[in-house]
Amino acid sequence: MSVNIHPSWKKELKEEFEKPYFKQLTEFVREEYAQHTCYPKGNEIFSAFDHCPFDSTKVVIIGQDPYHGPGQANGLCFSVKEGVPHPPSLINIFKEIQADLSVPYPKSGNLERWADQGVLLLNATLTVRAHQAGSHQGKGWEIFTDAVIRKLSARESPMVFLLWGGFAKKKTKLIDAKRHHILTSGHPSPLSANRGYWFGNRHFSQCNKILRGLNNKIVDW
Repeated sequence: MSVNIHPSWKKELKEEFEKPYFKQLTEFVREEYAQHTCYPKGNEIFSAFDHCPFDSTKVVIIGQDPYHGPGQANGLCFSVKEGVPHPPSLINIFKEIQADLSVPYPKSGNLERWADQGVLLLNATLTVRAHQAGSHQGKGWEIFTDAVIRKLSARESPMVFLLWGGFAKKKTKLIDAKRHHILTSGHPSPLSANRGYWFGNRHFSQCNKILRGLNNKIVDW
């Protein structure tokens, strides 16, 4: 796995790529992709970064793991490829946007359109073995993505972090809350959403209100 990532991120994360853990992680990922079916495709592992350069990032959404079913994952958290049926969490995200912003439910579950507007859709673990959720956790990806969050937190211009569910909320400790805006809620998965921890959080209108206050272009969700 050569680190083929947007030049702005390559510059910011240069030190991470040279650390021993990242070299071990690269070796692990290379072997996994050689021996098993893994997602996303090799050239899409860093898609979230390629669609959202470091200096353009104004919103960060943190997921846990890529989808592990065939043809779903495209390197952006919660996003699926064009024409793929929407997974349950994504359905609930779109339902909340529909209720919050009075916009129609979208046909496409491909969230590259958000990323291209400055929304970093960051999974904590960037790869997974087919049909085995969490199979690439604890191999070094989390160290890398925590470093990404710290880099963004250290940036001068304020951003909005959307932390959904217990896993994402644990990343609060990596973020300078004095500088940045953090919105938290339950996870959009059916388990959490059906218990009343997701719907009605109005994160999308709140996020745009914050961006407007920062004289930043709002996100067309």
